[in-house]
Amino acid sequence: MTAPELVLPPSEMKRADLETIARGVPGIELMKRAGRAVADSAEKLASEGSRIAIVAGPGQNGGDGFIAATLLAERGYRVSLSLLGDLNRLTGDAAEAAQDWTGEVGRGEDAAFQDADLIVDALFGTGLSRDLDGVARHVVDRMNGSGKPILAVDLPSGIDGDTGEVRGIAVKAARTVTFAARKPCHLLMPGRAFSGPVEVADIGIGREILEAKGGSLFANSPALWLHALPKPGLSSHKYERGHTLVASGGATRTGAARLAARAALRIGSGLVTVASPPEAIGVNAAHLTAIMLKGCDGPEGLHNILQDTRLNALVLGPALGVHAGARAMMAVAVQARRSLVLDADALTSFEGLASELHGAFRHAPTVLTPHGGEFNRLFKGHPDILDPASKIERARRAAAYTGAVVLLKGADTVIAAPDGRAAINENGTPYLATAGSGDTLCGLIAGLMAQNVSAFEAACAGAWIHAEAGASFGPGLISEDLADLVPGVLRGLLR
Repeated sequence: MTAPELVLPPSEMKRADLETIARGVPGIELMKRAGRAVADSAEKLASEGSRIAIVAGPGQNGGDGFIAATLLAERGYRVSLSLLGDLNRLTGDAAEAAQDWTGEVGRGEDAAFQDADLIVDALFGTGLSRDLDGVARHVVDRMNGSGKPILAVDLPSGIDGDTGEVRGIAVKAARTVTFAARKPCHLLMPGRAFSGPVEVADIGIGREILEAKGGSLFANSPALWLHALPKPGLSSHKYERGHTLVASGGATRTGAARLAARAALRIGSGLVTVASPPEAIGVNAAHLTAIMLKGCDGPEGLHNILQDTRLNALVLGPALGVHAGARAMMAVAVQARRSLVLDADALTSFEGLASELHGAFRHAPTVLTPHGGEFNRLFKGHPDILDPASKIERARRAAAYTGAVVLLKGADTVIAAPDGRAAINENGTPYLATAGSGDTLCGLIAGLMAQNVSAFEAACAGAWIHAEAGASFGPGLISEDLADLVPGVLRGLLR
């Protein structure tokens, strides 16, 4: 089975570089391999003999650019190289790399782009620590305005390697070539949109080094969780596949629970029951067939239902209502130590009360699925959780604080576990931006947890399958479509 794809933040990548050097690979050799990868990638974008304008910066990224320039010139391309800064002030490996370049070195601010067929952005890599301004901003603005395709080295200059945020201005790349592993900015928005397709070049930094220096952040893909996906055997029966319970809202707020329940059934939960307030029983009964129905009058009703230990996973929140009763129902579920998915109203019911969730889920496998607004409301008054610029760090801190897996939704959904593991989802589709989509996601996660998939793996798998199902439909998608698209996704995964 393919190993999960590691994603390394810049600080961890630097440590991996240093460890590789300590093991006997000279830094200049790593730079030469990186420069060769840049040249190879440029060749895929430029026709034979075309003009390539390389803009180098004053650091390691610029050194990669010098090596690429030398190789591309040797291969017959018409290369111009411009340096932002003073050639005599280059140091270390970058200075050594520049010595092999025999052509002219122009001033970065005077670089000519209009005659180029391709621009190579080797200005700033992961070491960028401030917003681009002055000459650097002017050069990036001219590169973007040239209308020429841009190949970014490591990451587009001006993108923060940790957060994906734009630092003042950033290069809009047609393609990016990075080294050893992708960085968070290649998956997080808006960095992902600025990077274009990202090619990862092997420059000889072994996976064992990457795992030792990082190893807790992943790109969310089947390689991360496929081993845990339930695969029914010939003798399997429904009672072995778990029983998911979904709490419904009142008579006019029942649809969200049914969406979650149907998704749980489609993902493989052997049985699914909707727990319905007395006034909503008739409404839900009119719509439910394979999904069962139980009357549930608030926290006490839920306590009575959960005396049946076969009900092993629970969804609370979709259209449940924002009130103290929702908080009490969560407490009942936690005390019963059921696998739990909390979304929407269950989260909003704790607005400003996050301290009540401190460590609450350490003994009940739980997934919280807030979007950005719900996350901010839930953790209002907790700057230690809300202040980090990195979406990954915010989700990790929230997970550590609550003891739950936190799935922070968006175009770049981040899933974080209390133990520090995190994954970034990248197969999302804008067609999922439709009412009820999140309710379906809750059901998918709970249905997997009912089948004894761990909270982190269930959240990662649910997010990926949810997005894949949405993308398979495309325009016109509504939430009612999603559950019926899941079997096709599962068929492809389990084939």
